[in-house]
Amino acid sequence: METRRLHTVGEVARLARITVRTLHHYDRIGLLVPSGRSTSGYRLYAYDDLERLRQILLLRELRFSLEAIGRMLDAPAYDRRSALEAQRELLRERQRRIDGIIRGVDRALGAMDEEMEMERTEMFEGLEEFDHEQYRDEVERRWGHGKGYAESMRRTRGYGRDDWARITKEGETVVAGLAGLMAAGAQAAGRAAMDLAEEHRRHIDRWFYPCSHRMHRNLAETYTADRRFEAYFEKRGEGLAVFVQDAIRANEARWRNREPGPEADRAGCPPGSDGRASRDGGR
Repeated sequence: METRRLHTVGEVARLARITVRTLHHYDRIGLLVPSGRSTSGYRLYAYDDLERLRQILLLRELRFSLEAIGRMLDAPAYDRRSALEAQRELLRERQRRIDGIIRGVDRALGAMDEEMEMERTEMFEGLEEFDHEQYRDEVERRWGHGKGYAESMRRTRGYGRDDWARITKEGETVVAGLAGLMAAGAQAAGRAAMDLAEEHRRHIDRWFYPCSHRMHRNLAETYTADRRFEAYFEKRGEGLAVFVQDAIRANEARWRNREPGPEADRAGCPPGSDGRASRDGGR
């Protein structure tokens, strides 16, 4: 597959069927910054930029704000495959609802043509309120490995500017603390680094989706396997991606040794916790 070709802003606009003005706006707000510039200063988009644009447009179709989309795509917890699978199920549910509404309209037209009343049980087909909790359970059943992203989408849809400001501040504080420890020569398996790794896990659990210690460790594997995640940490300190990964691994081992039995992963809660949602309402 050819991925090295660069596209002009006009080409991307035609491919995505959006306006050049929209692409300029996405660049200005930092949502989609092109990978390169021509010698004349024109924007040039790589394949990865097109992939990001597709995610942006999908999430816009699902009625996320641009601010929420930017936070989601740049979050270390973001996983593209899980995202696509969750988005596909959301779109299928929307299609089922629209099909139901169309059937209702067809029946209404048929009743008018025949000068009859509609069946009471069919009058509101497709117009019932969507039960997001029921849908989430279906996603978890069918797409177990993508359930975290589905829950993240459900939660973040309701966040406002103040929520995102708090999320950003909390996340950056933890990462800055880990970078400071690494710069000071601390061990990733030391208590200070493990404690910050635990704060990192709780941050994800509080704002995005239930994140057990096992899930956190699995997530950490992507911090060096995926160059986007690696870049997020490396720009804050060379070698930080590996340091954070090792700190998370050590923290998971610490908690695994402290929490024997099947309840060890329940909401990733510390010993003595009852596993209930935090005072933040689990956000």
